[in-house]
Amino acid sequence: MASGFFAILDDIAALMDDVAVTSKVATQKTAGILGDDLAVNAEKATGFLSSREIPVLWAITKGSFINKLIILPVVFLLNWLYAPAINYVLILGGFYLAFEGVEKIIEFLFHRDKKGHEVIEEMVEDEKSSEEIEKEKVKSAITTDFILSIEIVIIALGTVLEESHPFITQILVTSLVAFIATVGVYGIVALIVRMDDAGFKLIKKSNDKGFFGTLGHLLVKALPIVIKILGVVGTIALIMVAGGIFLHRIEFFHGILPTWPDVLKELTLGVVGGLVAVAVFTLGKGIYSLAIKK
Repeated sequence: MASGFFAILDDIAALMDDVAVTSKVATQKTAGILGDDLAVNAEKATGFLSSREIPVLWAITKGSFINKLIILPVVFLLNWLYAPAINYVLILGGFYLAFEGVEKIIEFLFHRDKKGHEVIEEMVEDEKSSEEIEKEKVKSAITTDFILSIEIVIIALGTVLEESHPFITQILVTSLVAFIATVGVYGIVALIVRMDDAGFKLIKKSNDKGFFGTLGHLLVKALPIVIKILGVVGTIALIMVAGGIFLHRIEFFHGILPTWPDVLKELTLGVVGGLVAVAVFTLGKGIYSLAIKK
């Protein structure tokens, strides 16, 4: 009995060691997408009132956990039943990410200055529907997180499958990487969005004197710059992730433009895919509007 008990403990220890080593490899392989995830979600979690930043971020974090709880069993089931289905899901997700990225660029490039009554009307509308706007932003962030989470989970699972690990190791490693992704990304995002509050506290405690007073002012002044940078990086990240999905998941693009670096190919494919998605969405919206009027 005793020898059997210790044998079980030895098996558990070996399994945990295997999970730890494989999780490290999988996390390294998902580092790039985690960086993109951070940039995208940090940009989406900013722009709210100070008192709403943490509640909004917590709502997005809970949504991210729910995303993982949905994605993990579905990915395992699809991989078992019909592995190519994962590829199709990723490609559709790529079009969504490309659409979001390119739509932001179009809005920035063709944004027209508003004057007079247009500004007043917009301000009144914003005051009336601030809760709805917040909910829409949270929903958008959770939807984007869903696509990025699929990519993270599939990369992690692919790492385990490459090394032919048993099914229990596949589940543990992929789930652990997904958990680390959520906690790590949104933990850093929380630090970013509270930068200015930390700065104000340092200024107050130091009576606006010495090193900590200077550091406080630096944090306060740096936040708007960081947010703008994250906005640009997050938009590029959306397009790059989408382009990477198209490049590596659509066989037609595997050998296209062999002399181009992958970064340029991913950016180009992401932009083209986004333009196609925007065109289809705009056309579909127009057809729907005509159908409603009739």
